[in-house]
Amino acid sequence: MTSTLDPTDAAARAAAPLAAAETAEAPRVVPPRRRTTRSRIARVVLYVVLAGCAVVFTYPFVWLVSASFKPRSDVFDNLLIPKNFTFENYLTIWQEAPIGVWLINSAIVTILAAVTVTASSAMVAWGFAYFRFRGRGALFALVIGTMMLPGAVTMIPTFLIWNGLGATGTLTPLWAQNLFGSAFYIFLLRQFFLGLPRELFEAARIDGANNWRIFTRVALPLCRPALAVTLLFELQASWTDLMRPLIYLRDSDTFTVPRGLKSLLDQFGFGGEYHWEIIVTASVITTVPMIILFFIGQKQFVDGIATTGTKG
Repeated sequence: MTSTLDPTDAAARAAAPLAAAETAEAPRVVPPRRRTTRSRIARVVLYVVLAGCAVVFTYPFVWLVSASFKPRSDVFDNLLIPKNFTFENYLTIWQEAPIGVWLINSAIVTILAAVTVTASSAMVAWGFAYFRFRGRGALFALVIGTMMLPGAVTMIPTFLIWNGLGATGTLTPLWAQNLFGSAFYIFLLRQFFLGLPRELFEAARIDGANNWRIFTRVALPLCRPALAVTLLFELQASWTDLMRPLIYLRDSDTFTVPRGLKSLLDQFGFGGEYHWEIIVTASVITTVPMIILFFIGQKQFVDGIATTGTKG
């Protein structure tokens, strides 16, 4: 028995999948103009949030600068533009305290501490990153483990050592400890050294360079951003350090800026009536150098933070 296929039915069956595909919901395509509008709105929101964060972070310093130009009675009036503008606070601070000597002492300590800890930490980090020796991992873990020790644990033994050496009352204990490196900076620089191609060092060795020349001529120039981060971190830490100057310094001629601010707070705070106009003025004088330093090294700082910790 033969059956004939109706041409009409065959055409209907062939068109059925096409009709189903046409009736299926097509993906929504966002017009380019709408996408541009959304991106602009998101960008505006981002800028508003960043501007708000900038205001929150900069307001304390702006308030501090404004208060330094106010008389004592107007320090806490919360007006950013002083009603009674005066330079007397800056004249008083230079007359009542040897703040110039304190700035010089802080500069000496800060520069020596930053340079020594950067150099020593870089050498130790290079040793852990480049050389292969037995027990390297355990020794590095021991170095990192020292970061878990609170400063109060080593404070008295360290003081006894410097006192035995006759260095108390001088600036030496404030920076000489950095000759032995810092565990945090060693870790930071080691991660950067590990990201450098080892083939560069092997090529330098084939050309006849020894370990010291490889370190100074090849490795160090390639890790300038990480060195800049270490240098800036230590500059800020040493400039604002108060604990060690409180322990080791006794004479006002050897005071650093934080120790000098503490003495000013004690000097102008007798009877519970603090001369806050003097305190805020001294704070402005000591804060401005760090702001200038950050703007000078901003590019290297950002590059170092962005690239440190990546391992190739």
